[in-house]
Amino acid sequence: MSETVKLTLDEIQELSLTILTKSGFGPDHAQAIADLLTTCQIDDCQSHGLFRLFMCAQTMRTGKVDGNAKPIVAPSDDAVVRVDAQGGMSLLAFDLALPILIEKTRTHGIAAMAINRCFHFSALWPEVESLSAAGLAAMAMVPSHAWVAPAGGTRGSLGTNPLAFSWPRQGKDPFTFDFATSAVARGEIELYRRAGKPLPDGIALDKDGNPTTDPTAAMDGAMLTFGSYKGSALSIMIELLAGPLIDDLTSLESLEFDGGTAGAPYHGEIILAFDPSRFSGGRVAENDARAERLFADITEQGARLPSQRRFAARAQNTARGYVEIAKTLHDDLMALKDQA
Repeated sequence: MSETVKLTLDEIQELSLTILTKSGFGPDHAQAIADLLTTCQIDDCQSHGLFRLFMCAQTMRTGKVDGNAKPIVAPSDDAVVRVDAQGGMSLLAFDLALPILIEKTRTHGIAAMAINRCFHFSALWPEVESLSAAGLAAMAMVPSHAWVAPAGGTRGSLGTNPLAFSWPRQGKDPFTFDFATSAVARGEIELYRRAGKPLPDGIALDKDGNPTTDPTAAMDGAMLTFGSYKGSALSIMIELLAGPLIDDLTSLESLEFDGGTAGAPYHGEIILAFDPSRFSGGRVAENDARAERLFADITEQGARLPSQRRFAARAQNTARGYVEIAKTLHDDLMALKDQA
């Protein structure tokens, strides 16, 4: 069994803030990123927790991201919130525009946030859960870099293109899912590589377009979508909604912009929010009951709802006040802290 290191929740924040600040992120961006990483680590989301500090530091080293960018929200009277991240990380732009999105959703019943000109590395579920915490249903989508081959293809044309959704539940954790349309997230392949383990079959292709279970060959080749043509079509939809629809880059264009620097993808993000009260004609309680009957029917037959493991990890880690991470990861983070 691999060795682990215990970190308190305060230590996660402190470590994140130190590395981010020393890497060149200003206090507002460093705090927004550290909050997100802490949230993910508490939920034992290893691929999007402290591990992402390496990408943040590398993105800053590329000289392209602005660690002190001040997002600008464009004034509007309609249901669209447009926020220009000004070449910074996406998280601060989202935090700034979130109250406006909630207000517009209450006013119009449905509203959208379009974040432009942002670098993005993070999980989407904290964003949609911040909306379900306000009693709204929500979904979010982003492209990434063109690391993923379309069904039947041999090279990367699509991003990992995650899709997240959250549904509010009274007195309970929300129904939430957040998954890449690739067979696994890019970060998971890197974790396999770091652990010296082979990938499962059906995850990736090598640079010649042949199936591979070698994580290094996969990183040099292309990933595959889940569900073959179905996952591929869904990924293309996300490219369109989070790219051309909001006047921002596709994954192909994001990879070209990166120019081989291995930084975080640069593109846009779209978040959609729905007010159940407005859509149901005020019959929220009756329709919440319908949703709960569906959830109960699923769990009573032994199936689990998405994110149940994550919520269980959150409860456990919050109660005990610490998380456990691999010692090898902790050693690398300490080295990064010294180097930054």
